[in-house]
Amino acid sequence: MSSIRQEILEAIKKYDRIIIHRHMRPDPDAIGSQVGLAEVLRASFPEKEIYQAGGPVEGLDYLAVMDEVADEKYEGALVIVTDTANAPRVSDDRFTRGAMLIKIDHHPNDEPYGDIVWVNTKASSCSEIIADFAFSFPDDLVMSKEAARLLYAGIVGDTGRFLYPATTAQTLELSGRLLSYGFDAAKLNRQLQQISMKVARLSGYLYQNIEADENGAAKVILPKELLEEYGVADSETSHLVSLPGTIDVLLAWAIFVWQPEGYYRVRLRSKGPVINEIAKRHHGGGHLLASGANARDLEEVAEIYGEIQAACREFRNSTK
Repeated sequence: MSSIRQEILEAIKKYDRIIIHRHMRPDPDAIGSQVGLAEVLRASFPEKEIYQAGGPVEGLDYLAVMDEVADEKYEGALVIVTDTANAPRVSDDRFTRGAMLIKIDHHPNDEPYGDIVWVNTKASSCSEIIADFAFSFPDDLVMSKEAARLLYAGIVGDTGRFLYPATTAQTLELSGRLLSYGFDAAKLNRQLQQISMKVARLSGYLYQNIEADENGAAKVILPKELLEEYGVADSETSHLVSLPGTIDVLLAWAIFVWQPEGYYRVRLRSKGPVINEIAKRHHGGGHLLASGANARDLEEVAEIYGEIQAACREFRNSTK
């Protein structure tokens, strides 16, 4: 048993009030790991105060909603942040006000924060880490049906329904154990996969307007006028990011989404070329094959696409 797990368990036992945070603009793994851990702790320590904190869940309310947490609750509390690589991305900046701070994550630990840091970049998702943690201490931690549902959702979300390379034998083993708790997995999978009609129509636009080069680099720009025409919010464009991956000739791609502040949010994905270094150069970061960044204007959009093209060209040459 790793000492870091034991250290985290001892911290959990020590504090009577625990507040759990995750990143802004949450995805299923952010909610799954955050509230999945909260549900494990509620089932294990019914005498403790357990809260899940953060802003709007942006269409993921079928998974969970956040608690209203008063400022004074942070005094003397243990704060745990899941699935968040760097401190500026934590939703609700009160996360620093507790007596102790724990970071649990699966992204590269480029910006460490917290008194205890547990990062496992080999895990498919933060939800996988939390599930593994809960199952590691059967005498102390209780997996509930609701916790299992949430953690399974997080794993499914971050593995693309077990299609992405981060899926391992352990991922599938833990998912199988979670399924045994009897939640409606078929319903959950439908909820995770379902899109609105307006997003479906925007998907058609993406396929018709994707720009690609001879080395498999691709981009799609979603400007303000287009988002308004289709009535789609930024949070809903997350459903589009995997679509270019179904095109056989593409290796890496970016979707540039206009933001009300005037810049572009950049969603980066790859089937081989490393893209997180590109993201880091443009106010972002993430995994080797799945990252996010920001572009201040169309000039930086072109710059990022040029870097994706270079990465694809280099990857093609290295695999010939």
